[in-house]
Amino acid sequence: MTVFSPKPLRVLVVDGYKREQREEYARDSGARPGEAYAAELRRIEPSLVTDICLPADEGANLPDGTGLSSYDGIALTGSSLHIHSPEPAVTRQIELMRAIYQSGTPCFGSCWGIQIAAVAAGGTVALNPNGLEIGFARRIAKTQAGASHPLLAGRPAAFDAPAIHFDSIVAPPADATILAANAMSPIQAAEFRQDGGTFWGVQYHPEFSLGLIATILRRHGKVLIERGFRRDEAETESWLADLDALDAEPTRRDLAWAHGLDEEVLDPIKRVTELSNFLEMRVKPEASLRGRA
Repeated sequence: MTVFSPKPLRVLVVDGYKREQREEYARDSGARPGEAYAAELRRIEPSLVTDICLPADEGANLPDGTGLSSYDGIALTGSSLHIHSPEPAVTRQIELMRAIYQSGTPCFGSCWGIQIAAVAAGGTVALNPNGLEIGFARRIAKTQAGASHPLLAGRPAAFDAPAIHFDSIVAPPADATILAANAMSPIQAAEFRQDGGTFWGVQYHPEFSLGLIATILRRHGKVLIERGFRRDEAETESWLADLDALDAEPTRRDLAWAHGLDEEVLDPIKRVTELSNFLEMRVKPEASLRGRA
């Protein structure tokens, strides 16, 4: 008897960074943003097949509607670009997101990803009027809708998460459900619906390990000091060294207590709750409906 194995799930990772930013990221962390994001998805679902597209690059070969529909899911990374300062690297990504909505392919985005999805559906993104949210988003609280939404299943009523963003959504799209918020950002998690497509996203970075946060924040050391998050370079490096130590040994209760971090950040499984929920509750069911799982 012939036994047919299910086809592996295919996810497209949309890397939102420009080429020079990707190379800087790789130099510091060992992988380009899209590569790191794809690796985190495969850590959750080892059989996953991932492709990466680079819409910020001029002349990039971007998938059309048929190409987008061939994937079981699409994930959008962060970026150091600003949507409110439009340039071709930005507008290409907005147009791609509009095509993703039209394709109906399940889509998830972190940080820049949720901002792109909001603008593509008619929302507005601007410099965060509450200031820079960096390192960790604190006391993210589920809304009434978020309490029962599958994106946040498994998260407590309030939690912290890795984060770094200068911008935020200041006006959501017309067809949006806000799932979580905190004092810094009134939209920390949301579902958007546009042109027959549904997007799930978060303003924070569940895909960031503590080690990656520390690596990224070292590039923003001057900003940390200028904005009053740390007093000087020595204090900054001491904090980042603690994050590196926690990344290597998450059970260090002394450091976790000193920096107010709990298992929602420290546990590598709980940290990626939203990514896991997206794969389990959107990508796998969609693949089954399309007969690809």
